Amino acid sequence: MCKILISIRPEYVEKIILGLKRYEYRTKVAKKDIDAIIIYCTYPTKKVLAEVKIRTILSDTPEGLWERTKEYSGITKRFFDKYFSGKEKAYAYELGEVIRYNQPKELKEFGCAFPPQSYVYINV
Repeated sequence: MCKILISIRPEYVEKIILGLKRYEYRTKVAKKDIDAIIIYCTYPTKKVLAEVKIRTILSDTPEGLWERTKEYSGITKRFFDKYFSGKEKAYAYELGEVIRYNQPKELKEFGCAFPPQSYVYINV
């Protein structure tokens, strides 16, 4: 198993850390088996703040996925619909235990020069 590093906006990172957002939505998921997500918090923070264990990966139509996850989506239905507009398939990582780093980390500590657009595999 390995991990992926993904970029997430600060408001959603905070919700993940607080347990209010238990799903991370994506239009595509990692092809390799992964067991955790390393969270890079985007501008203005621009640091790696935490990692979160993955319980499972859900796959469904956008409508079906929303119905299954809306209670702990951490986003609005409008944002969800816009994100998956025109997509037949939608994915969500179901998030588990969050491990917040004592000190924020730089991307270079994970071998990355730039924040990923989608995700990047990290072998730690």
